Amino acid sequence: MLELRPNCECCDRDLPPESLDARICSFECTYCNACADTHLNGRCPNCSGELVRRPVRPVAKLAANPPSILRLLKAGRCDAAGA
Repeated sequence: MLELRPNCECCDRDLPPESLDARICSFECTYCNACADTHLNGRCPNCSGELVRRPVRPVAKLAANPPSILRLLKAGRCDAAGA
């Protein structure tokens, strides 16, 4: 099951589970559309994998399968990603 992380690892923007603006790599690193396009050129700075839109978990499934509350940030934020 995907770990729905609550924020962009680059700018710390909130990305709730219903957000259509969240992008992830195959390791579930999470970024907002703006950082993915502007700073990261569609590639994860951690694994170089493609960043794709994160699926939305159906609301009815959130109670039994809640999103993560752990906020992750890259050291230096977008600057560390080569911005």
